[in-house]
Amino acid sequence: MSLVQKTHVLERDSLGRLILIDASGTRHIGVYPVRAFPITAPGSGISIMDLSGKELCWFDSVSAVPEAELGLIEEEMAAREFMPVIERITQVSTFATPSIWDIETDRGPTRIRLKAEEDIRRIAGNILLIADSNGLQFLIKDATQLDKVSKKLLDRFR
Repeated sequence: MSLVQKTHVLERDSLGRLILIDASGTRHIGVYPVRAFPITAPGSGISIMDLSGKELCWFDSVSAVPEAELGLIEEEMAAREFMPVIERITQVSTFATPSIWDIETDRGPTRIRLKAEEDIRRIAGNILLIADSNGLQFLIKDATQLDKVSKKLLDRFR
């Protein structure tokens, strides 16, 4: 479903919810944006969904989103998409699982517990997704771009 940019209005109400007003004037309260490919192509394919999961509006790319609405969509996605990016692995407690990892992320240093080697998944190319024991997902955007120590520690688990 593709809509012409001027057929809808996206705004935030006094309770902080996103509202989409469609071409017929219908107000859809509590809508939320969803990326089609959040890891491999975050700038392409954004859908505006209603509370029941029905697509109300589609944008082929971030550049297709009207400037006035882009800020609202980015704010909402930042609140919904919490996936810290691992920048360095500084230490692991043991090379067997379970193990404790000290890492540095784009949101600061932290410690995670890796339950099993299967919790490290290759998404595409050199992109890795690591799930800690609490179910939190951590992203490595390009394993080949990690520093030497991080690569060496990571290679012990893959």
